[in-house]
Amino acid sequence: MKLIIPMAGWGKRLRPQSSITPKPLIAVAGTCMVERIVEGFQDVLPRPITDGVFVLAPGFRARVHRQLQDICERQGIRCHFVVQEEALGTAHAVKVTDDHLQGEGLVVYADTVFRMDSQLNPGDADVVAWVKEVDDPSRFGVAVRHGERIVAFVEKPQELISKEALIGIYWVRDLTILREAIDHLFTQGIRGASGEYYLTDAFDRMLKDGRLFKTASVTEWLDCGTLDALMETTRRLLMTERRSPAAGAVDNAVVIEPVFIAPGAKIRNSVVGPFVSVEKDARVISSVVRDSIVFEGALVEGAVLANSIVGAHSTVKPSVSALNVGDHTSVR
Repeated sequence: MKLIIPMAGWGKRLRPQSSITPKPLIAVAGTCMVERIVEGFQDVLPRPITDGVFVLAPGFRARVHRQLQDICERQGIRCHFVVQEEALGTAHAVKVTDDHLQGEGLVVYADTVFRMDSQLNPGDADVVAWVKEVDDPSRFGVAVRHGERIVAFVEKPQELISKEALIGIYWVRDLTILREAIDHLFTQGIRGASGEYYLTDAFDRMLKDGRLFKTASVTEWLDCGTLDALMETTRRLLMTERRSPAAGAVDNAVVIEPVFIAPGAKIRNSVVGPFVSVEKDARVISSVVRDSIVFEGALVEGAVLANSIVGAHSTVKPSVSALNVGDHTSVR
């Protein structure tokens, strides 16, 4: 079972946090989106994931490779990297993994956190698309069903034809067939309105060829694609993933739950919480912090922060404000 994760985008809506770190590797309450995906599928798939195939932009090299290799090692899967030299759309992001497009696999777009309770039972389906019912389907691509069978994919419908939003997770029985459908888009020059090649158009080709598509549901679908969404999703996970006691060191400090304090983090002479995530090796000293994220290796000292994001390995010293500080930055 292959897991293909396109992550070559630059995450512009999540900057400055995604300026150095690819969006799927940003930690959300202690665990990055990529690892949450692998963990989330371990108990619901009919067979275990054996290979992780990560599609990267040219600029992300050794550090990102090490992070992904560490994740794969922890999860017991083989790790592969593919570089997408030019971003030509979602279908192109899968096309560049050509050497891996054989056998059974998952294609997952990693800018959300999701939960699913039920075991995947694809039956005779060629493709299973995960969906979530939404109030306003005009913002999403949707799956149109007749009974259990998907009969069409529609991008941002202006008429109410389905409330089942596609969340960017697809199980494919035979990746070779998907590869052939994607190749058809390129040989025929079939592009979307933006001029890019869409994965949903490849699936539409498979539908026209008589392939059977079904849906599966998630119980929760949390967006991490913007700064506001990342903050809200972190709040949600802090409420639902209660971890106690704190893994980091807390010295002469008040911790107001819900709070996540990662291993190696240090809280001293401070008040932290509620709704604060302090990631690995971060330090909060003589400060008051609430409704905020303090990323790996950051230092907050002598500050009063609320509704703030402090990037990895950044420093924030005496300050009273709401901040969004990127990685490797100093605010004094």
